Amino acid sequence: MDLWPQPLLDLVSARGAEPLFEQGDRVVSGNEMMSLIRRIASGLRAAGVSPGDGVVLQLGVAPETFAAIVAAFAVGARVAGVRPDQLRHVMTTSGGLLIDDAALPALLAAEDRPLVVSGRPGDIARIVYTSGSTGLPKGCCQTYAAISAREQAVPSRWSPGTRSFAERMSRFLVFGSLSAQVMFEYSVLAIASGGMLVAAEPPIYPEAVAKLRATAGVITVGRLHQLVKAQRAEPADLSSLQGLMVSGSPIEPARLADALDVLGPVLFNGYGQTEAGLIAMITPDELLTSPSLLSSVGQPPPHVQVEVRGGELYVRTPWQSTFYWDDPAETAEVFVDGWVRTRDLASIGPDGYLRLEGRARDVIIVQAELVYAGPIERALASSPTVAEAYVVGRPDEDSGEAVHAFVVAAPASTPSLSELRDLVAARLGPKAVPATITLIDAVPVAPSGKPDKNALQVP
Repeated sequence: MDLWPQPLLDLVSARGAEPLFEQGDRVVSGNEMMSLIRRIASGLRAAGVSPGDGVVLQLGVAPETFAAIVAAFAVGARVAGVRPDQLRHVMTTSGGLLIDDAALPALLAAEDRPLVVSGRPGDIARIVYTSGSTGLPKGCCQTYAAISAREQAVPSRWSPGTRSFAERMSRFLVFGSLSAQVMFEYSVLAIASGGMLVAAEPPIYPEAVAKLRATAGVITVGRLHQLVKAQRAEPADLSSLQGLMVSGSPIEPARLADALDVLGPVLFNGYGQTEAGLIAMITPDELLTSPSLLSSVGQPPPHVQVEVRGGELYVRTPWQSTFYWDDPAETAEVFVDGWVRTRDLASIGPDGYLRLEGRARDVIIVQAELVYAGPIERALASSPTVAEAYVVGRPDEDSGEAVHAFVVAAPASTPSLSELRDLVAARLGPKAVPATITLIDAVPVAPSGKPDKNALQVP
């Protein structure tokens, strides 16, 4: 097995004069991308970056961004891509040489020299910072040996679900930041499939898809809801779209069914974690096979092991992270005897399909009893009048904590709050009944694109 990023370099080099990256009127070939990578790698070495040293990337979407990421791996650096709101935390913890738009020109001015891959299997290749939705971002550390085991750049390792999505990626939409884990890894998959990367500026869905004739992209649940709403109101031409990977947070079965109805058989639902990578995926063909599969995130591929222990999901993958940067206590809680404790509540049916049932730590203590937010959210969302449901706990003088719910109404519906309370009581008992239910137009969204329940204001 070749050490990372050699498999990706081989793919880029093999593209030759054929297009690899499109940004507006600019089209970059495989040969041109290899030159960018070699020059930035030379610049990094001239700047004193050696194997094991830190490199922090704060870059958007451009051919040079992709080249900088690959070059940093090639010199054996410890690579971290960050959002602006994470930068200060990252620079004061793991740290390293910052590469932003201002630093790129000097690196690109370096000599185009032959490239030597310098990573060492046991060194940290990448630190991926979590969204920080439960506190400060945690740095998930992945070694060069682990990242070399990932399937994206090696078609012979692809699972059936990965292959199905890859076959739809001839024009893969890239936006936001290529140094984000999900965007970069699907970009690698697109290149391995023979596709090209197509850079987009907001608004992305549906405008950029229609304008750039994109065939595939990734989308958060919140943006998917917005896309479906926009398509119902004033349909854009999305006839080029063949694959749309939904990721970032769970999606309610009714919302998924609605999206399939509006967008057609293009939706893939991916479930993974920063710590473990992709855990399961379900394809459009599977989703259309049976309505019962709408509540599933798919079957884990053969190289992913899953176990449900006391209702909580544990996973083991060849490419998982090993520890959290400078956080031994959290490391001991999550990385257990070679397994990753996801802290997601889940079940695996007789059919082998994985279903998520909430967060193990998303609990509310009502009169000294644990009440889980996930089952309450699913009970509320089972009402045909509710499109989305979110549940939080807040301090309460009488019960210690109280349950508070926020719901988004289904199209042309007005939920009855009393009926929703009765629905929760019938399914989960009186302690799970929300003290308040608030109608909202949309859930607040964090910088990661995930729902930000902490921003919900209890009346």
